[in-house]
Amino acid sequence: MIALGLEGSANKLGVGLIHHPTGDGPAQILANIRHTFVSPPGEGFLPKDTAKHHRSWVAKLVTRSLKEAGIPIDDVDCICYTKGPGMGAPLQSVALAARMLSLLWGKELVGVNHCVGHIEMGREITGAQNPVVLYVSGGNTQVIAYAEQRYRIFGEALDIAVGNCLDRFARTLEISNDPAPGYNIEQLAKGGRHLVDLPYAVKGMDCSFSGILASIDLLAANLKASPAQVDPTTNQPVTIEDLCFSLQETVFAMLVEITERAMAHVGSNQVLIVGGVGCNERLQEMMGLMVRDRGGSVFATDERFCIDNGIMIAHAGLLAYRTGFRTILGNSTCTQRFRTDEVHIAWRT
Repeated sequence: MIALGLEGSANKLGVGLIHHPTGDGPAQILANIRHTFVSPPGEGFLPKDTAKHHRSWVAKLVTRSLKEAGIPIDDVDCICYTKGPGMGAPLQSVALAARMLSLLWGKELVGVNHCVGHIEMGREITGAQNPVVLYVSGGNTQVIAYAEQRYRIFGEALDIAVGNCLDRFARTLEISNDPAPGYNIEQLAKGGRHLVDLPYAVKGMDCSFSGILASIDLLAANLKASPAQVDPTTNQPVTIEDLCFSLQETVFAMLVEITERAMAHVGSNQVLIVGGVGCNERLQEMMGLMVRDRGGSVFATDERFCIDNGIMIAHAGLLAYRTGFRTILGNSTCTQRFRTDEVHIAWRT
């Protein structure tokens, strides 16, 4: 079976084509194309501008993906699209495109949970069997484990997602959003040497990032007003690189802590990191140190699959399609709120 997947829950528009062979063989990626809406430095991406970008590019990317895959439209079994969660206007643009292709080609629709797409693509690429999942992105921060055909959320962000925290600090610094603000924070952090004291907000299995962001925004404003800033605790000079380094070290330590607690609870020795922030090498390194101390393994993917993409929607959608799941045209809506644990994972025992 072959599925076409459309992803557009934020500023990345992705189109993917995937083939599931008969039996239990590995999935074959036929095409995985993405185009990103990049806003100016110091600005975020507005829903209306992002939606306009997606409408402008979706037909081009679908055409390119079919050409790259080298298959006719008749070979496609279903059209999978991101039902949610995400930003309203971009989601609507992609759902509209999916409905159009369904009617034009006579193909059935499958609405996909964005978070489940990340998890299933991560499992497929890495081979992780039954890991604790750390899902970290611009819109979501969740620690997840599978049980009884649901991805159960053990802990999550109480306010803003960790990726949103990093992205908003990039806006404070007015650094480039190309290729991604979080990536540019990561590069600056590599030059940091001095750890600045920041709030550490772990509350049981949950995290809070808004207070950390407010605190480091204030430090950045002080540094901009007076570049010769000194840390009052250590009497060391503070740089922009130090602030990026300190922000990463603090928020990633919080994520490692709650992930370790989930591992102990479910008795797992595997961690799978998915979502855009999962590309961060320092997060992978810190998680690896913890997991190796527990005699376990960390699994992560590169930017082709960590960052939002169409192939993950195609893969998760085709898994559901093979169990008999369909989204009729009248129900092919989208929603900004669609929790990971709402989805019945019929393809797993």
